[in-house]
Parts: sequence; structure tokens; C-alpha cells
Amino acid sequence: MTKRAAIRSLFEPRSIAVIGASGDPKKIGYSIVRNIVDGGYGGDIYPVNPKGEDILGLKTYRRIEDINGAIDLVTVVIPAGGVVDAIRHCAARGVKHAQIITSGFSEAGNAEAEREMVRIARANGMRILGPNIFGLYSSAAALNATFSATGINAGPVAIITQSGALGIAMIGRAAVDNMGLSAIVSLGNKCDIDEADLLTYLIGHKPTRVILLYIEGVKKGERFLKVLRQATVRKPILAIKSGRSRRGALAAASHTGSLAGSDAVFEAVMKQCGVIRAENLDEAFNWCKFLAASPLPKGNRSVIITNGGGIGVMATDACEKYGVDLYDDQEILTEVFAPVTPSFGSTKNPVDITGGADSDDYKKALAAPAESTFMDATMALYCETAAFDSENLAAMIADTYEHHKKRHKPITYAAIGGIHVEEAVQSLKKLNIPLFSDVYDAVSCLGIAYRYSNYLRDRTDETEEADIDKDGINRIIDGALKDNRTFLLANEGIAVLHAAGIDVPESRIARNISQAVAFAEQIGFPVVMKIVSRHILHKSDAGGVALDLLSREEVIDAYEAIMQNVKGHNAQAVIDGVEITRMVLAGMEMIVGARLDPSFGPIVMCGLGGIYVEVMKDVVFRALPLNRKEATAMLKEIRSFPLLLGVRGEVRKDIEEVISTIIKVGTVINHCRRITDIEINPVVVYEQGGGLKAVDARILIRHKEEEA
Repeated sequence: MTKRAAIRSLFEPRSIAVIGASGDPKKIGYSIVRNIVDGGYGGDIYPVNPKGEDILGLKTYRRIEDINGAIDLVTVVIPAGGVVDAIRHCAARGVKHAQIITSGFSEAGNAEAEREMVRIARANGMRILGPNIFGLYSSAAALNATFSATGINAGPVAIITQSGALGIAMIGRAAVDNMGLSAIVSLGNKCDIDEADLLTYLIGHKPTRVILLYIEGVKKGERFLKVLRQATVRKPILAIKSGRSRRGALAAASHTGSLAGSDAVFEAVMKQCGVIRAENLDEAFNWCKFLAASPLPKGNRSVIITNGGGIGVMATDACEKYGVDLYDDQEILTEVFAPVTPSFGSTKNPVDITGGADSDDYKKALAAPAESTFMDATMALYCETAAFDSENLAAMIADTYEHHKKRHKPITYAAIGGIHVEEAVQSLKKLNIPLFSDVYDAVSCLGIAYRYSNYLRDRTDETEEADIDKDGINRIIDGALKDNRTFLLANEGIAVLHAAGIDVPESRIARNISQAVAFAEQIGFPVVMKIVSRHILHKSDAGGVALDLLSREEVIDAYEAIMQNVKGHNAQAVIDGVEITRMVLAGMEMIVGARLDPSFGPIVMCGLGGIYVEVMKDVVFRALPLNRKEATAMLKEIRSFPLLLGVRGEVRKDIEEVISTIIKVGTVINHCRRITDIEINPVVVYEQGGGLKAVDARILIRHKEEEA
């Protein structure tokens, strides 16, 4: 049985029982039964209540065991104390799915009850949705098994929400906005069924054209991302994520960890998977409706048509913000629009048909890009004027919208004015015509369509990994763990980089001052000296680093100073030696890192490095698996990317080697999961063909049995 088939009976149950059904209209158990009946569900409905009284004309059963026939879905809405036993009876009865409306579990500190329910369910082939949810609606079965007070109209948008209260509100908002739903599902505590499970069904559900996710936290993130990549190929997915500003990773031992402690990782991996992130419900609903009803643009040649210069300039600014390219072939623009533009207007883009334009003028002007083979998308702007026949505004917009749809071209509208204009906006929005009172809302819809279209064009399933010495890396980790350490010493970190094929400067560990001098002379001046101690992770903070040493005398002085500094910093520190390393030539300093993210598993990071990394925070993230194309996109996102290309007479840096290093570090974190954090800072990058040097590595580890 496929994963989609396994979850189908949740969305398309042939029968449903409600444990806790009630005849009291004030009870949730009554609301759910009423919604199931009023929604037109055609399957068998089995209310379960110990009193056995009929509810809404339906025969009621005292126990789940009293029901004859198969039961695909059970809705549980009884006090928390009785839920585990109810799940036990459902599992024994052969129920396929249980959705638990009841709260009072892990969100209230009662996680053990959730674990017991999941244990029972899995032992009997049953799946659990919830607990702490409002239920689910599925248009495929005309099933409204929620306690929403608002009716739900079928349509093309599916919503998966972790918040029950917000989900109920979205049902009401969807009704007001005339946004029909193919499904809306509340996840609650996600003790078993999660977003990935639900997406496996919705991916193949043809009536679903767009999926909206409301997310508070992600569990089993690697699996979630895998399913997202599969889903976004088939249909657009939007996400709203709350909790954007976590307080970082408290006491994080690496820059990678602390920089990933914010919302940055979620933002990056959603973009990587092609998920469109909305800031709020207004954006999300506008974009859902537009993507569900409008064709995607076939090219990047967009045009603005307006009756006012000011609003045209605003739209131009919005185009830059949302990534909409304006068509600028003036010869073609003049050819297309001169016949429908007054001589005192402008055929430049934005095309200004002037404030004297009436509805017929707009129809002619908007027909031009719909028919032209040189234009792919249109933004139509209207400012209320005395010359315009306002009573025809709604009809003009509806007519030109249908014209564009027939030509399979997207169009958005913005209309600004008084009461008559606003009435037209509200009436047409209820018909799902993309008409807005704000220019930025109109342009953003088209921008989101372009973003999704570009993702489909550019995406690839190819992945790339490096050839690393995994056995060698694991031996290094074994030695450190045997020594009861959760981090690698400096020489061990360098050895891991060497095993990954990352270029590092020559180095040796001196146990005394004589060795320090001898090794420095063998390596060749200038050299760098760094303390090696299991008790000193941040070497610079302890005064354990000396740079640019040019002679044996300077090495002797530096050795004595480092020892004195470290003992002053931590008198109990065990010193394993001093690392003597060849001083690398100056170059562009970057940071490359990786970590096991608690939500999304192995991720990589790169950005501007050196001592200012925490201050500038010019870094980007990606989830694994990765390929060179995605790694290149990473680099292009950092603000300092122009420095890699070469500015003010500087030469281009070895970008290809940086990309290779990102892939190598990703391969290490992906295949050596006892490593939790890798930070290479600085990575000194030289001119193209000159490679790079990984100067310092900080690597954190854990015992295998601690892995999730």
C-alpha cells in the first residue's frame, strides 16, 4: 500500500464514528455531528454516547464495539482522562484513523498519554491525528468533521494548520473571501500524523490546486523537506510560520549554531524547496486565490497599464520589490500600444493611457497585451477620475480578466478611489478576480507567480557528494569520545578537514618549547601558534593564539606568552600542546559550516567570515542533500558576494573551490552524524585557480546513542 493510499481513508472515509457525540447543542460533540450531517457527508455516521439517545435523527451507540461494519475514521471528543482507553478500544475494533479533538496532553505536560496512544495505534495499524485539534474538512467526501461555526465551501485551496484556533478563524475568513477549500486539517500536537503525511495525499488530489501551511514548529524535518520537494513540483505551497525570532541557540558553542538559532534556517530551506512564505494571512489568502485561479506566466515580459503616472511609478517600485521584470523593448511597446494610447499619453512601460481614459479605452489598451506575442503578464491600474464612467468599472475589469484567462496570461488589477471604486473592488474579489485597493497587493500576486514559475524552471533533483574518508573521520571521533570530550581538539579538527579533502595549511603539535622552535623552522616562517586544550574551546578568548611569527625568538616568546595566558584564563586546563601552523597568505575570509539542525537535520552554512561573522551575520543556509547549482545560489545570496567576483580592480576569487568546500562539509555532516557542528573560520579564499586554505576548525560531537 502506498503512503497516499494509507492516508486516503482519513480524507475519504466510508464511515465515521464520533465518540463523545452529544444531543446538547452547547457541546462540541453536538457541533461535530451537526456539521457532518449538514455538510452532506454520504457515508455511515455512528454517534457514540453511553446514554444511547438518538442525536439529530441518527441511531446512537453506547460503545464502539456495538457498531457493525468497518469504521474508517473515529472522532474523539471526550475528557482527556478517557481518551487512552477510547483509543485502545478503537485499535482493537480495527479503526483506521482517529482524530482526537480533546486537549490536555503534551501541550499541558501530559506527553506520556500521547506516547501510549501512539504505541497502541502503531501496534494495530491505526493512525492518529491530533490531539488538541478542531478536526478536518475534506471536499472529496463532503465531510465537515470540525466544530466550526461557519459552513465550508468546496474549492481549490487546502489548508494544513498547527493552530486550532487560527484554523477555525481561517475557515471563517475563507468564507468571507469566497475562497473555496478542498481540505482543511488541524494538526494540533502532531503525536503521530504530521504535515508530511497529509501532503502525501494532497499532492495527488486533483481538486487541490494550492496548499497553505500554518506552522509553529517542525518535527521530523528531513522527511518533511523530502515530501515538500515532491509536492512543489506538482502545485504551489505557501507557508506562514510563527515564532520568527527565537532567542538564538543559548550558549551556542559555534557561530554556525548561534546564527542558525533564528528564523534564518526555516526561511532558507523553505525557499530551497520552492515553498512561498507569506508574512500574514492577507498575503497568504491573496496569493492562494491568485495561484489557484490564474495561469502561470510563460515568460518574464510584464507590462503596466495605468491612467496615472504616480500610481505607475508605485507599481514600478513594487515590481522591483517582488521580482517582476518590466518589458522594455520600446519599438514593440510603441507598435502595440500607440493605436490605443492618446498622443499626449506614453507608450513607455508603464503605459499611461492618461486620466481621460474611459472603460472602452481600458478595454482596448488591455486587449493589446492579451493578444501580443511579446508580452506575458499585465498589471492594470486605475485611479478614479471624473472622465471615467465608474458604473462600467466592474464590467470592464471582469471582461478584460476573462480575455486574459482565455489567452492563458495572468493579469492583476489595482483600483484606487472613493466608495464606488471600493464597492467594485469588494464585489469582484468575491468572484476571485485579483482586484485590490493597493498597488503592492496587486503586484505581489504576480511576483509570487513568477517566483513559483522560476522555481519550476530552475529546480533540479540532482545531488552531489564528495569522496571523503569516513572511516578516518570516525576513528578521530572514537578517540575523542573515548576521552569523554564533546569537541575535537585543534589538530583533530584539522585532521577531519584533511580527511574530507579540504585544503589546510601544514601544521604540527609541539609538546614543549624546543619542539615548537623545531617545527616552526621545518614548516617555514611565518607561522601561527594556537593552544591545544580540551578545556579551551575559544582559543582567542584565552589568549591562546599568536600570529605572524617570523623567527625562532618570536616563537619562543609566543610559546611562553600563550602558556601564561592560558593558565591565567583557566589554571586547571589540561594543555595537550601548541599547534604550529604555516601562516597563510592574505585573501578573502569566509566561513563555511554545517550542523545537525534540531528541526531539519543536516544543514550547511556559508558567508562572510573572519572576526566579524557574528557582527555582520552575512551568512546563508541550505538543507541537505545539495548540488553545485544550489551551492552557487547560496553564495549569490550573501551580501558580500560581489567581493568574490572582484571589485575595484580586484581579481575574481576561486568561487568553484568554495562551492566544493561547501559540498565536502555537507558530506561530512550528512554521513558522520556523531558530528553535530562544524565551523571552518576563516576559510581564506584566493584568486581564481588559487584555491583556498581552511585555517581553523571547530567541531562538536556526540555519542551515537544520543542521535535522534
